[in-house]
Amino acid sequence: MKKYIAECIGTFALVFCGTGAVIVNSISDGSLGLLGISATFGIIITAMIYCFGTISGAHINPAITIALAVGKLISKNEMFGYIIAQVLGAFIASGLLLFLFPETETLGETLPTGAIMQSFALELILTFFLMLTILGVTSKKEHSNLAGIVIGIVVTGIILFSGPISGGSFNPARSLAPAILLGKLTSLWIYILAPILGSILAMMFWSLLNKNIPVK
Repeated sequence: MKKYIAECIGTFALVFCGTGAVIVNSISDGSLGLLGISATFGIIITAMIYCFGTISGAHINPAITIALAVGKLISKNEMFGYIIAQVLGAFIASGLLLFLFPETETLGETLPTGAIMQSFALELILTFFLMLTILGVTSKKEHSNLAGIVIGIVVTGIILFSGPISGGSFNPARSLAPAILLGKLTSLWIYILAPILGSILAMMFWSLLNKNIPVK
């Protein structure tokens, strides 16, 4: 149960601080900017990895959890428990933000600004690299102390790159809660399907490179 509580709190922190930064930026005439928003996501992810990494692995992302289950690094039962906890944490965070900022016109939802497939491709490809980074820095004990910093930097970088086009999600829970609470569901499928596919492809690629990691 501790690992599910950790995933719930970790995802809550990510969505509350990350999408909260989007809200603050929108009501303060862009005081944070893209760099501030990206850094907020990266910093809070770094913090949650160091807080909960030894308890749950600090997935705080259903796409990562699903990919690890495909690679048989966690069980299917764990996968479902993790996803429920992550989605619950995201909804609590978005609900609280809506309560705190009732005047806001955004909850930090992710929406494509250009072509649908452009955003889909960015979300898939960049989640692929995020997942590879996670697998790479957590595969060896000597790298474990740097995992949170490296992953946080990568998250900051890929949001800086893709934010103006796709919104920079790479996390179904992070996009699901704001979209449902605001009723903006048209493009939601992009932010569910693309990160999951990107993570699974990364898991399969990593498994081919490292035969000691079984793949489904």
